[in-house]
Amino acid sequence: MISPAFFIETLQKQGIDFFAGVPDSLLKNICAYIADHLDSSHNIITANEGAAVGLAAGYHLATGKAGVVYMQNSGEGNIINPLASLTDKEVYNIPVLLLIGWRGRPGVHDEPQHVKQGKVTTGLLNVMGVNYEVLSKEEDKAAAQIEKAACALRNNEVFALVIEKDTFDEYKLQNIEVNDLTMTREEAIQAVASALGPKDVIVSTTGMISRELFEARTAWGQGHERDFLTVGSMGHASQIALGIALEKKDRKVWCFDGDGATIMHMGSMAIVASKKPSNYVHVVFNNGAHDSVGGQPTVGLKIDLPAIAKAVGYTAAYSVSTKEQLNDQLKQLSVPQGPILLEVKVKKGNRKDLGRPTTTPIQNKEALMDFLKK
Repeated sequence: MISPAFFIETLQKQGIDFFAGVPDSLLKNICAYIADHLDSSHNIITANEGAAVGLAAGYHLATGKAGVVYMQNSGEGNIINPLASLTDKEVYNIPVLLLIGWRGRPGVHDEPQHVKQGKVTTGLLNVMGVNYEVLSKEEDKAAAQIEKAACALRNNEVFALVIEKDTFDEYKLQNIEVNDLTMTREEAIQAVASALGPKDVIVSTTGMISRELFEARTAWGQGHERDFLTVGSMGHASQIALGIALEKKDRKVWCFDGDGATIMHMGSMAIVASKKPSNYVHVVFNNGAHDSVGGQPTVGLKIDLPAIAKAVGYTAAYSVSTKEQLNDQLKQLSVPQGPILLEVKVKKGNRKDLGRPTTTPIQNKEALMDFLKK
């Protein structure tokens, strides 16, 4: 494997020292090292991957240097527009180095939401005209690849280093942001899910939230037909929930969202508000972290989500941070008409033995559709 220190120091020797992006589990050791060794103006965790390309472009305009954009390969879709209409050599000709975690690489077992993305990871780069290398796990070969990438950047090209699983040695984040919150996300999810009516449905976002909801149903001896587990497609659960709510006005639809996912496509909140779905409850479990990919921080606990919801037109918005407050608020949610936002502030982390859904995405979809017909 490659030492994170070696990798970052080799980039810095090439004059590459600005990083922006969305954390990825395959890059968590690199992201942790960057967070501990670069100042906050040279490592920016962005709302989404496309925004990171924009930041790198601004950095280049100001300095003449190339920035690094890191992401999971699921974020490639978010960068296609700025790659084609901003950085491309036929538009502004701006260099960017992409670090892409290769989830779902063909031949390597992974979760179902990563399979298709894994198959098309390098194909998308080819279509976009982006030269790339699969980063070697040997430091001398990796150094040569970084030199090749740096040469491309000096020619104002976009270049990608595609990162396989187990490429980097372990590195633990030292500068950890802590909060004094006491309620776990799992406790909060169980409290909200147990308060639902018999016809209510849940659309849960990617990552730990869907996993913890699935395990709660299993522990209670319940089926999973009332929950749509959005295991991929980060940031879009609120719109899936809106699509259901607008067509099934006799049912209350709950979106179980995370702070990172909400921030990734925050404009969707304005669309929810504009459609005025009275049966819509948007629950954001906010721990200020990208929990499922290494615990890197978001700005979730530094912004006022209820104020944002009210500003874009939600009927009501609340924030709670204890189990007692949550239980009290859940009793009152039946009174106001939606859309309603409920921010639930929770502490970081999850059970180490937390499992994954044992049903396939298609089984999940079909069960929910059958439930919605009743």
